[in-house]
Formats: sequence, structure tokens, C-alpha cells
Amino acid sequence: MPTIVPPYLLDRIAEAAGPRFPLAAEAARRALLREPPARLGYDTPPAAGLGLPSALPDAPSDPDRRISDAQGTERLPGRLVRREGERATGDEAVDDAYDGLGDTHRMFDRVLGRDSIDGLGMPLEATVHFGEAYDNAFWDGERMVFGDGDGEIFRGFTDSLSVIGHELAHGVTEHTAKLRYQGQSGALNEHVSDAFGALVEQYALGQDAEAATWLIGEGIFTAEVQGRALRSMLEPGTAYDDDVLGRDPQPAHMRDYIETAEDNGGVHLNSGIPNRAFALAARQLGGFAWEHVGRIWYDTLTSGRLGEDATFAQFADETVRQAGLRFGERSREVEAVREGWQQVGVLGETAQG
Repeated sequence: MPTIVPPYLLDRIAEAAGPRFPLAAEAARRALLREPPARLGYDTPPAAGLGLPSALPDAPSDPDRRISDAQGTERLPGRLVRREGERATGDEAVDDAYDGLGDTHRMFDRVLGRDSIDGLGMPLEATVHFGEAYDNAFWDGERMVFGDGDGEIFRGFTDSLSVIGHELAHGVTEHTAKLRYQGQSGALNEHVSDAFGALVEQYALGQDAEAATWLIGEGIFTAEVQGRALRSMLEPGTAYDDDVLGRDPQPAHMRDYIETAEDNGGVHLNSGIPNRAFALAARQLGGFAWEHVGRIWYDTLTSGRLGEDATFAQFADETVRQAGLRFGERSREVEAVREGWQQVGVLGETAQG
């Protein structure tokens, strides 16, 4: 089940944090024991990916948001505390989730022409204050669920807009390409959520590709942690380097691809490879990433040409193809996308779109 904090990091905290962060160690153990509920059925056809509008970050959209409070329990959905159009509650997690879902809906709607998760105006449901010091956030097939963190290592998970965008994007993938959450297709599933999570944050802040941090989960670590975020799309393997957490293990190139049975075949680890390809292509093109690579990746996700078990190479080939369809076969967008994949070792120097 897609979660923002990978199990290998929770394992590390559970084993090493005890002497310094006893609450965090216990919270990590509880998070590892709890498997988020799975919903494996997919029944919504892919949406069309062409003819998308252009929009500025302040363009309005019309989401239908519903925020519930689990009140420290693990019962979902919890008590409904804020609906669309209602005033702020004063509860930071509730109001951050409400605002973040609005920012996410706006980027998908105004830039990509997609009205909510299913493309048909599906209500955006979220639950906050899930569990006791719960160290994670996840998409359960129907809603986004956010823990409050342990307060020693993790802060609340609604503190990062990229996390909110990431979790909602899992729902978009579920309703489009349906990438199976295992091995390379699972790493692509995580990558797509990171990519759109980053774009949601950049769109809300009006950041171009050069100014963007390309960090996922910035702001969820406490000041006690030596780290910037959970992941860096531009520089995988550099997001944190801490005595308790260890060093960020994400690879940035196919030569360092990690073969493992853990983490559904390394889905949170190996996603660093396509993440870097995306960020490199975006920076080569410059300007606003949602205007070029964001649209290319969305076209790829909604093309209907990806298998549920798509490999990195198959996904890369399709992004090059979609770049050609949208911008022209000899366009700088095709060149940038192809070079991004080449620089991380997914496509060879002579690869054709």
C-alpha cells in the first residue's frame, strides 16, 4: 500500500532511535505493525490526455473537499469536521489538509484538465489525526490519511504540500495507468506521485524548475534531524544524513539499482532513478515544469499504452513518444526528456522514441 515514509526508514528508526528518541522508536514500531488497508480493484477507464488548458497558479478550481478527524484512533473515516466552503477550524492539521487538497485539485484541474482524482469531480476525502503519534501518511483507495508524527523525528504529515500532492496522485494513478505496486512498476507508481507532488508545490508557489527545491516531504522532520526532506528528486541519496536515520539510500542511476524483496521490491528506493530523469528534463527545459514535463508525464499516464507491470524503459519510451505527439518529434521537449532518461541509464545513447 502506498505510504509516504518507506518501511526501511521506519525500520531504522525502530532499531536505532531508542536511546535518543524513545517516543519515535515506539511510534515507528507501531507504524510498521500497522498495514494500511488495501483496495486492489480498478474500474475507471483512463482519461484523455490531450487538449489541456494553460493556467497561472492563481487560477480557481471547484474541488469538493471533506476533512475528517480520527481523533487519535485508527477508525476511518473519523468525524467530519470541515466541508467545502466552510471556514477554517483553527486545527492546523485540518486546515492544512483542506488547503493542500485545494492546491492539488487546482493544479490537476487548471493545468491538466483533470477534475479531481477520477477526472469526474470525485470528492476529495482526507482524515487527519490518524492513530497515536502515527509516523506516516497513505492513500487507502478512497481517501488520504495523515498521522501527526511522533514529535521527535516526524512532525505532522500535513505540514508538507508535496506530501499531500503525492498521496492524491496515488489515486490518479489508480484511476489511470494502474501501475502495480511491485518492482519497477511500483517504483514508477511512487515516482509519479513524487513528480506530481513536486509539481503541486511548485504550482502553488509559482516556482520555475530552477527555483524549485525538488524535495519531497520538506518540513516533516523536526529540527533534531539532520535532513532536508524524505527524498530529493534532483539529487537522490542526499535528502538526509543523520546519526539515527542513517544516509538516504536512494540510487540516482540504473547502475546502482537495488534488487531487494523488501519495500515491495524497493519501490521507495528505486523511484529515485525516474525522479532524477524527470527533474533533469525539467531543468533543461527551464520555465514552469508543469507546462512541459508535467503534461508529458500526464499524457503518458493517461495514454492507455502502459501495462500494469511497466518497466522503467517502457515508461521512458512512452514519455519520449508523448513528448513528440504534444510538442513535435524534433522538439527540444523530446530531446530533454530523452536526455534525462539517458543520464540515469534507463535509455541508451541511441534510444529512439
